Amino acid sequence: MIELTVLSLFLLSLVGCVVMSLNIVYALIVGFILFFGYMLYKKYSFSESVRISLEGIKGVKNIIIIFTLIGALTALWRAGGTIAYIIDVATKVIRPRFMVLFSFLLPCLLSVLTGTAFGTAATMGVICMMIANSMGIDPVITAGAILSGSFFGDRCSPMSSSASLVSELTGTDIYKNISGMIKTSAVPFIISCAVYIILGFSQAGTGEVASTDIFARSFELSFWCIIPALLIVVLCVLRVNVRISMLSSIIVSVFVCVFCQNMTAAEVLRTIFSGFSADEALPVGTMLNGGGFSSMLNVMAIIIISGTYSSIFKTTGLLDSLKGIMEKLSQKTTPYAATVVASILTNMFSCNQSLAVILAKQLCEDLEPDGEKMAINLENSAIVIAPLTPWSIASAVPLTSVGMDGRGVFFAVYLYGLVIYNLIMSFIGKGKKDEIS
Repeated sequence: MIELTVLSLFLLSLVGCVVMSLNIVYALIVGFILFFGYMLYKKYSFSESVRISLEGIKGVKNIIIIFTLIGALTALWRAGGTIAYIIDVATKVIRPRFMVLFSFLLPCLLSVLTGTAFGTAATMGVICMMIANSMGIDPVITAGAILSGSFFGDRCSPMSSSASLVSELTGTDIYKNISGMIKTSAVPFIISCAVYIILGFSQAGTGEVASTDIFARSFELSFWCIIPALLIVVLCVLRVNVRISMLSSIIVSVFVCVFCQNMTAAEVLRTIFSGFSADEALPVGTMLNGGGFSSMLNVMAIIIISGTYSSIFKTTGLLDSLKGIMEKLSQKTTPYAATVVASILTNMFSCNQSLAVILAKQLCEDLEPDGEKMAINLENSAIVIAPLTPWSIASAVPLTSVGMDGRGVFFAVYLYGLVIYNLIMSFIGKGKKDEIS
């Protein structure tokens, strides 16, 4: 009974934060107080409860380091013209009838290189929406394509904070995870491209491609600007440790900022910590603003507090009853199907991708003993279900960035396809195992 009360109060705090538009960190703090109190109720001493909580934080220390590097790198890519160069070149190949497809593929490209769905939607997504609107294409369709593309890289980029989080939680190698993610997403990706081509032709865009030279007029664009991104790609192909890859790109980006964009050392340091802030007089305006260590503080706080939950749940068995339900569901269906159900529930109530992943992993960790399979299951469920939840931050922020409401979710074909395809494949795999046995 006490377990149900504690979990219900935590759920109410999450819902309360969503209803009152408060930062979810407040709900997490309430949750920590509740769970810490539950440890004391279970006769754990105060010092032992503190130790257990700190063990959970130690378990996520590596992801905190990676988040710090991601914040610095994304800011420097904005300031150095790397993102501007990619957008400037990519948008020159757009053809009207394929605009919906490009609204999916171009965010795919940028999200893989940057690992951020929010940053992709706020840059490439805005450009794609601007061009699509000038062609008379339905903005709801365009928004769905942008949302799908933005989370393509958020799911499978070595630069992605969510991919790094899953890797750390499951104790797996991120590059092996990416290989598995590519295999399980190939068919949904091809189907999505086909659907977006059909939707593009049905829209029969007639407008002209909007001018995107605002980037060329705002930055000194040259081939040097793309070097930091190319370096990341090369090092990732060589499977160099992701932290070393990011640090290498950060160092090169500093030189690009100084020698290509004429930034001072003080401006570079300020950008690393506070993010890129464009001169409002520039044509690009505030479109590329963001990044920096400060941009990661909120999600880092979520990870740190949620990290305590992991060790508390494991030690006290607080989630054992819910895990039992997931286990029964897994036996009747498949481990992946049970993970999808857990992911839907955790995303619905947490409204936050990182917390949903952590909770889904806690609920389903016993369903799949293979860490790599567990990682793929989470990537193909909790990660992509978050943007399909209209009231989730993962959905609301990208859609708002491109000027669209929750209707854009309906055309996020790739995200739906990924879940449905892997559900089908999991049941086919179970059927084959049952035949053999």
